Amino acid sequence: MNVAFFLLPKENVITLKPNNTMRQALERMERHGYTAVPLVDDGGKYAGTITEGDLLWKMKNSPDLRFGDTHRIFLHEVPKRRNVDPVRIDAVMDDLIKLAKTQNFVPVIDDMDVFIGIIRRSDIIEYCYGKMTPKAVFANSDKFDGIG
Repeated sequence: MNVAFFLLPKENVITLKPNNTMRQALERMERHGYTAVPLVDDGGKYAGTITEGDLLWKMKNSPDLRFGDTHRIFLHEVPKRRNVDPVRIDAVMDDLIKLAKTQNFVPVIDDMDVFIGIIRRSDIIEYCYGKMTPKAVFANSDKFDGIG
C-alpha cells in the first residue's frame, strides 16, 4: 500500500519555520494541543521537528533564559534531542511503520525534500487494527467451522 493513502496534506498541518521563536512555538503548541510540530523552511523543505521536550531542555540548559525572553530565541538555535525522520511519498508501509513506532507522526516529503504533509501514528494504528480485527474475530468465533 502506498503511504499517500494516509497523508494529511500540508495545508491541514500546523507548521513552524526555523526562524520562528520559542515563544511562537509554545503558543502554537498550546493553542492546538500538540507536543511536536514540523519545521518547514522558506523554500518549503522539511527542516526537522520541534518538540515540547526540545523547548524545555533549552530552558533548563540556559539558566539565564526566562519565559519572557523566549521571543528572542529562534527555533534553529534550539538543539533537537532526536531526529524525526521523514518518508518519501513513494515509501512502502514497512518504512512507515518503522518510523511510526517512535514518532507521533511521520513527515512526508517529495523527491526534492519538499514537505507535503504528515501521516499520524493514530491513523496507521487504526488502519492496521481494521485489517486485523475481522480476521481475529472470525478466527476466534465459536461458529467458525474451518470451512470457507
